[in-house]
Amino acid sequence: MANKIVVKDLLEAGVHFGHLTRKWNPNMAPYIYMERNGIHVINLYKTAAKLEEANEALKKIAASGRKILFVATKKQAKDIVSEKVSKVNMPYITERWPGGMLTNFVTIRKAVKKMATIDRMKKDGTFLTLSKKERLQVDRLRAKLEKNLGSISEMTRLPGALFIVDTMREHIAVKEAIKLNIPIFAMADTNSDPRLLDYIIPSNDDASKSIEAILTHVTDAIAEGLSERKSEKQSGKEGGDDAEKAAPKKKKAVETEAKAETKTEEAPTETKTEAATISVDDLTKVEGIGPKISEIFQTAGINSFSDLAGKTEEELSTILAAAGSKFASKNPASWPKQAKMAAEGKWDELKEWQDNVKGGIE
Repeated sequence: MANKIVVKDLLEAGVHFGHLTRKWNPNMAPYIYMERNGIHVINLYKTAAKLEEANEALKKIAASGRKILFVATKKQAKDIVSEKVSKVNMPYITERWPGGMLTNFVTIRKAVKKMATIDRMKKDGTFLTLSKKERLQVDRLRAKLEKNLGSISEMTRLPGALFIVDTMREHIAVKEAIKLNIPIFAMADTNSDPRLLDYIIPSNDDASKSIEAILTHVTDAIAEGLSERKSEKQSGKEGGDDAEKAAPKKKKAVETEAKAETKTEEAPTETKTEAATISVDDLTKVEGIGPKISEIFQTAGINSFSDLAGKTEEELSTILAAAGSKFASKNPASWPKQAKMAAEGKWDELKEWQDNVKGGIE
């Protein structure tokens, strides 16, 4: 179970300290408690509520098996992020953000494959056949790639979400994520623009204690999601044999119930309707749909891949526009096509489409 968020602990970590009043972003006004000595003070009760909301969403993403990419290149956050995030086996960027990391992911993957090729050369002895100068050049290239891309070497597809420390510093990462409809979670100080973020955690993003306090809660939530996924897999394997044995009995029971329904004239349509509403698919498996957009669609009555596949681009755009200006800019053109493949169980075809056409979201 993830640690409970206590406002007192956040206060002791200095999470409430914002920037100078002259450096503030007016859009952060709802999260500011007061101004003291020329510095804005963040409302920690709102921080705790937003952190709880972000943790729930991150937990769901981790439980679904997708990766969450952490981005923090500022000096005071590097070591904390690498230490905390590596424990939950998630990718992270703590050096310079490579331009096109997301929007030109295919090229980044080529660089990662180059790193793997060098490692393979060292194992099979090919490396030793090179001249001394060539070995030195290869070693330097390997070191450079490891420094910039080492933590994402196992990230074969685009991440399911981004967690950013200081959106002002990582503005390029924010823009790339917005372009690809990847959900953004972020620690946002009083100089940040919350309108660009899907999940905002109003907090001091400069102090190491504050960063550590927030990341502790975030990584605990992710670890909880991963453990749930692991337990589900284990229970699925254990129950697999029993399910196969019970299948004939279930089939007979279903046939018996079907016969009973044909004989009974009282409200058969209501029973079917209730059964239909119980079926809810994970719409976030469609590239471009994050947790918030999934909630918007469920509110609009789109609960399954079949429901989504039956909608036109115009209908989806209308629903998004009604949810707010932030969602109106999303491009749902390919969503019905992806949903149709998912509804028909063509997961390999869907994965291939995401990899080849858009790069995919894990």
